[in-house]
Amino acid sequence: MSDRAFAVVRAGALTTVQDLGRTGYAHLGVPRSGALDPAAVRLVNRLVGNPETAAVLETTVNGCALRPRCAVTVAVGGAPCPVRVNGGPAAWGTAVRVPAGSLLEIGAAVRGLRAYVAFGGGIDVEPVLGSRSTDLLSGLGPPPLADEAVLPLGPDAAAAVRGPVDAPPWPGPPGELVLRLRLGPRHGWFTAAALRTLATRTYRVSPASNRIGLRLEGPALERALPGEPASEGMVLGAVQVPPDGRPVVFLADHPTTGGYPVVGVVREADLGAAAQAVPGTPVRFTPVR
Repeated sequence: MSDRAFAVVRAGALTTVQDLGRTGYAHLGVPRSGALDPAAVRLVNRLVGNPETAAVLETTVNGCALRPRCAVTVAVGGAPCPVRVNGGPAAWGTAVRVPAGSLLEIGAAVRGLRAYVAFGGGIDVEPVLGSRSTDLLSGLGPPPLADEAVLPLGPDAAAAVRGPVDAPPWPGPPGELVLRLRLGPRHGWFTAAALRTLATRTYRVSPASNRIGLRLEGPALERALPGEPASEGMVLGAVQVPPDGRPVVFLADHPTTGGYPVVGVVREADLGAAAQAVPGTPVRFTPVR
């Protein structure tokens, strides 16, 4: 393998390769996948001179440790976390030059859940249906990182022309998650009281949340109709309500079909914050047209 690669020293709880996802295949049963916090991906890629579509690492909770085989420019963003190179502190949220053979450590998130690691040249794993993203639901894309794995890096065309590095403002992880919600298509399956509950009560992020969906704890939504609807297509941000009445907000690895009623759909622009919402974070829905 080329020296343009890095070895995994510590994979962490869940570290995956992600880009902006594989769109246009839902009719074939293929989810979009991609990074849960796409704004963070765009920023870390910008910092190292990559196109915004380049593949990065998405870590979960406790980071990872890596050893680049070549000198490379790296940026770590998303959830604030300590960054170390060969045991010494390095900057978070801006570009850092890491010498070949150095140990790059991305520590546990201080706030939020998911950090993003961009390398100059991007992670050059084989694309599947136009994306290098790991899809945990369908199994498409590269597997989650494992200790001792080696991943290739693409050529860093920007290295020779990279100018002064900027330091963009990073939004902090949310203390409260406010999700704008457009009701439908199956809000008629719920009582008027349930719809009032959804619009006025506070939920909390469940520890059972993952890349597939943000599970919520709080008041159950009462059904107006018995049974379940026929299986139908699901979209990013769909708020599906299973029989226990607690809403689930579908995220990047959501299934393309589902058989529980969808009470509404959250605006995509609000979902990036959900990637950083730790268990227990208050969640409110705001109905919009």
